[in-house]
Order: sequence, then C-alpha cells, then structure tokens
Amino acid sequence: MVNINGKLVLPNAASLDVNNRGYQYGDALFETIKSNNGKLLFWEDHYFRLMASMRILRMEIPMSFTMEYLQEQMESTIKVNGLMKSPARVRLTVDRKIGGKYSPETNDVNFIIQVENADQELYQIYDTPFRVDLYKDFFIAPNLLSGMKSNNKAINVISGIYAKENNWDSCLLLNTNKMVVESISGNFFLVKGNVIKTPPLTDGCLKGVMRKQIIDIIGKWEGMELVEESISPFEIQKADECFVTNVIKGIQPITNYRKKQFNTEVSKTLLDKLNVRVRLSS
Repeated sequence: MVNINGKLVLPNAASLDVNNRGYQYGDALFETIKSNNGKLLFWEDHYFRLMASMRILRMEIPMSFTMEYLQEQMESTIKVNGLMKSPARVRLTVDRKIGGKYSPETNDVNFIIQVENADQELYQIYDTPFRVDLYKDFFIAPNLLSGMKSNNKAINVISGIYAKENNWDSCLLLNTNKMVVESISGNFFLVKGNVIKTPPLTDGCLKGVMRKQIIDIIGKWEGMELVEESISPFEIQKADECFVTNVIKGIQPITNYRKKQFNTEVSKTLLDKLNVRVRLSS
C-alpha cells in the first residue's frame, strides 16, 4: 500500500498526474528513512532537514506537518504493509502542487509515502570489494542547494551508469572546484592516521542524516579527530582508509580506488559504535 496525502491506496491504483511538478520540473524533496520494527531511526534529524529544505524551496509547510503527524502516517503505512516486525526502507516525498510552469501558481504541497523491505535491522559490513573511481564528466555546485535531498539527481543517475559501464561499485563526485564532495549514494569520509576528514556542507555535499551521526560519534571517540575540510583527489591515494555513509547501509568501506587498497578497521569500529545507537533507539 502507498500513502498519498494520508490516504492508503494499492500501488496499482496510485496515479500521478502528468502535470505533477515533481515529475515535470523535479520540484520535489524526499527523505529515505530506515525503520526497525516500526521504529523510525533518526526521524528527528530527517524531519528538520525536510523542513529546512521546504523553506529553501519556498514550499508552504502545512500546519498538519508536525513531526508527530508525519511519523504517524509513516508508521500506519509500515503497519498496513506488514513490516512492523522487520526492517524497512521508507521514502517520504513532498512535491509542490500542480500549477504554473517554472514559476509555480501555488506553494502548497502533496506527500507520498512508500515502504519496502530492508536488508537487516543492525548495520553490517560485508567482506566484499567496494571499488570506486572519480566521475569527472559533470560537477556539483558548491552551495547549499546541492545539499538538499531533491528530485534533481541527474548527476547521481549518470554517474551510476558510468560506474556500471566500468565495473565499479560507485563513483566519487567532484564539485566545480575539483574537490571530492560525496559518492553516488552517500557522504564521503577519509582517514589518515588519527584524523578523519569529510567535506564541509559549503562544498556541496549532501546534508546527510548519517553524516551527522558519524560526525557526532567521532567527536566522542577519544584519540580521533574529526575535520570538516575540502578533500583533494590526490589525498585519496595517501589515505589509510575511506568510507561512505547513508541511512540505509550505515557505513560502506571503500576497499579499492584505482590501484590503491584500503584498510577497514576504522569503519568497523565506527559501525560498532553506530549500532549501539541503533539498539538504544529501537
């Protein structure tokens, strides 16, 4: 079942108007949320990111769009799909209502909630290769618009195709200053000694919910230092370790970048610390 503006409908009965602005102009935002046994992980962080992004796009936030209301809507959708006792992946999409061309006639919004099975309750690291390279055909703008979870994901799509064509598992995306910003599907972290670096939001990286969790965990890890600083592609070759984060996979270590092979010890330690948080919040 799919939730459209609070109404649960069968997927084959759900329809999208051809004039939908999310479809026509990418005038939409989305949040991908992990659920464990009906409990939404890090929901508060997702909610405030969504509200901030709606304000940036001048979308009218309905009075009903409280954190509690949207949580209830997602939980009811999880329940009707029989996923209250298993991990699930939830997508909450908000689009501006139909009207206008580039300039909208209204700033009112619709919402859609979709759910599906997720792999596991706790995050895991699998001992399989994860090979990446740089994607250099197009670049991300170094501004806060790039940090939103919007439906404008052309560079992620074409870089994903490029990765498949070259038998890589992912690509690292660069901004117009030729600095590493993120991967196709998550934020990027680099480890050198006891320093863990990640690009700042001003470089154009996604304002990731899992990024925030990992930064907080590192900040409380005695002996390790977190630095938010631009990362040159040349630094990757000298790194001890690199990894990618998102709310569905948690932490994905990068095992190979070109001819460079990386360790995964820091990633595994961080994952253990992350799973402690997951257990406490589930």
